[in-house]
Amino acid sequence: MEHYQALEKRRRLLGYTLGILLILAALVAVQMGAYEVSLRELLESVVIWNIRIPRITSALLVGAMLGLCGGVMQCVLRNPLASPFTLGVSSGAAFGAAVAIVFLGVGQLNRTGLTGVIIDNPYTLSAFAFFFSLVTVLVILTLARLKQITPAAMILAGVAMSSFFQAATMLIQLFAEDVKVAAVVFWTFGDVGRSNWIEIGLMAVIFGLVFSYFVLRRWELNAMLGGDETAKSLGLEPERFRVKVMVLASLLAAVGVSFAGIIGFVGLIAPHLVRLLIGGDYRYLVPYSSLLGALVLLLSDTVGRTIISPAVIPVGIVTSFLGVPTFLYLLLRGERYAA
Repeated sequence: MEHYQALEKRRRLLGYTLGILLILAALVAVQMGAYEVSLRELLESVVIWNIRIPRITSALLVGAMLGLCGGVMQCVLRNPLASPFTLGVSSGAAFGAAVAIVFLGVGQLNRTGLTGVIIDNPYTLSAFAFFFSLVTVLVILTLARLKQITPAAMILAGVAMSSFFQAATMLIQLFAEDVKVAAVVFWTFGDVGRSNWIEIGLMAVIFGLVFSYFVLRRWELNAMLGGDETAKSLGLEPERFRVKVMVLASLLAAVGVSFAGIIGFVGLIAPHLVRLLIGGDYRYLVPYSSLLGALVLLLSDTVGRTIISPAVIPVGIVTSFLGVPTFLYLLLRGERYAA
C-alpha cells in the first residue's frame, strides 16, 4: 500500500513538473531567436505574434501528437520500438509530398535563405502527404486482418513499407528538376514553422478529439498490456480495438506530418521516458506522453533556431540526433514490452 501511494505521488509530481517545464520552455522559446526580445517587448512585437507564437504552438501540438501516437502504438503492438516513424507513416507522407512538389509544382526552394521551402498550395501538399501516410497503415492493417500476422510482424511490415516509399521517393527525385529535388529534400527535414493559424486550429481540433478518445479508453489500453488473452477475459475484443487504435493514431500522426514534414523519433522517445519514470499505466502515460512529446519537440526546435542563428537547423535533424541513440539503446537492451 505504501509503495502504491509513493508511486502515485511520483506520478502526480511528474505531471506538475512536465507542465511547469513546458511553460518555461515556451517562454524561453518566445524570447530566443535571430531577433531577441525582452518580456516587456513581447506584447508589442510583430515578430512574436506573427512568427514565433504560431511556430511554438505548432511545435507543441505536433510534439503532443507524435508522443501520444507512439505511446498507444507501443501498447497495442506490445513493442517499445513502435512509432509513426518506425512504422512507415512518415515515409508515406514524404512520398506524397514528393508527388505534390514534383508533379503538381506546389513547392519550390526558398532562395532567400536557409528557411527551407516555399509552398504555393499547402493544402494540396498536405492532402497528398496525408493520403499516402494512411496508405501505409491500411496496408499493414489489411495484412493483419487477412493473414493474422502478429503485432511484432506488423512492425516488420511497417519497415518494409517505409523502405518501399523511400525507394519510390528517390525514384521521383532521380527524374525531377534540381530545384524540385531540393524542395523535396528540405520538406523532409521537418519544420514546425510552416503552419498558419488555420492549420494550427485544424490540428488542435483533431488532436483534442483523438486525445479525448484515448483518455476515455485508458482502461482498455491497460488491459492490452497483459496480452490478447487477458484482454478477452476482461471483455475486450483485442483485434478490433487494435485496429481502432492504429487507425486513430495514424490519422493523428499523418495530420502532424502533413503540416510539419518528417519529424522522427519523438513518438519513440517520449513514451519510453515516461515509462521509465512511472511505469506503463495508461491513465498517466496517455497525457504524459503528449506533454513530454510537446516538450521534446519544442526544445529541439528552439535549439535548431538558436544554435547557429540566424540560420535555422530543421527540427527533424535535431530530433534524429536525439532519437538514434535512444533507438540503439532499446535494441541493445533487448527490452520486452512491459507495464
